Amino acid sequence: MAVPKRKMSRSNTRARRSQWKATAADLVACPQCKAQKLPHQACPTCGAYNGRQYVEALRTEHEG
Repeated sequence: MAVPKRKMSRSNTRARRSQWKATAADLVACPQCKAQKLPHQACPTCGAYNGRQYVEALRTEHEG
């Protein structure tokens, strides 16, 4: 097993860890209202999922 000979400085450690970034979630268009939503989730605008009405809408179209 490889063991480092010298301690890595904080700046080098942080520079190396700066590449660990989260990726943005992909959004898809809702087939009913065409609003952007997460895939495999009920639409927060109209509450539809897989052709059915599951939940009451959390926000309206005209809300900012």
